[in-house]
Amino acid sequence: MPAPNGTVPTRNYKLVSGASWTLQPPAGRFDASGLIRLPSGQLLTVNDKEPGAFEIRFGTNQSVANLLPWPQLTPAHFGPLNPGRDLPWDLEGIAMGPDQALYLCEEHSRWILRQRKPHGPLERLPIDWSSESRWLSPTDRNASWEGIAVSGERLWVANERSSGRIFEIDLKTLAVIGSFRVAPPGSTAEDIHYTDLCWFEGQLWVLCRENRRVLCVDPDTRQVLSSFSYFEIEMDPRYAYRHILPYGFFEGLSVDADSIWLLIDNNGYGRKSDPKDTRPQLFRCPRPDKIKGRNPSQTVSAVPPK
Repeated sequence: MPAPNGTVPTRNYKLVSGASWTLQPPAGRFDASGLIRLPSGQLLTVNDKEPGAFEIRFGTNQSVANLLPWPQLTPAHFGPLNPGRDLPWDLEGIAMGPDQALYLCEEHSRWILRQRKPHGPLERLPIDWSSESRWLSPTDRNASWEGIAVSGERLWVANERSSGRIFEIDLKTLAVIGSFRVAPPGSTAEDIHYTDLCWFEGQLWVLCRENRRVLCVDPDTRQVLSSFSYFEIEMDPRYAYRHILPYGFFEGLSVDADSIWLLIDNNGYGRKSDPKDTRPQLFRCPRPDKIKGRNPSQTVSAVPPK
């Protein structure tokens, strides 16, 4: 029922982990940032320490999945974009449009990259951000693009923090239409940290790292329709990491009809339950808003992975 001011009250839910996997990288440290589920069901992520994309490959081991280089987007595709670049690559988000084009957001240079077809060349989109530059930090390039999503004719990009903001871009003209801020219900924070975006069935989904919430947002009214807390998952001693930072580590979000997928970028820290294990983790949470007879704020039973 609409509230007195005409808005629809936000529905609040609590997520539980239906399944989880530790992700085994090809070699060395892997800072997983960004997540997308392809129409085929495959999951892709990026490592913010190197160019390219990686598939999360599930096998017979129910607790470990492998991170494999994605042959359709390799470091070689980034080579032609290098001239004049004096910063390391810092990929922080990955998305796919309805035309199957792949999009990436790069934080250090505030670049948006597009690959129109598998194995095809990468292009940098010439987007002019000056109309919304007041939201961009002039000194901290590590407080910039941290999530990307694509709808039919719109591109959505999240500015991580200082100040947290979501930008809307017209894909036909590449003009910045505007920007906005959304926050979890009850939040009084001056700056909301956004770490990933997802577009699913006409709604924009937003990952808020500091609040440990996933928000479902109406892209037209920019109203928060639903809020999903994953606080208990990140604080669970089985999954939590040893660190002194005041914020959480979740930086990957993908939503489908049944599940909310969450991915951790643990920045090389080890887990509390196994300090030597510095691998990232992936969680699949059954969507409590899709379970018949379930009320908001109630937990749901775990279901086996698909």
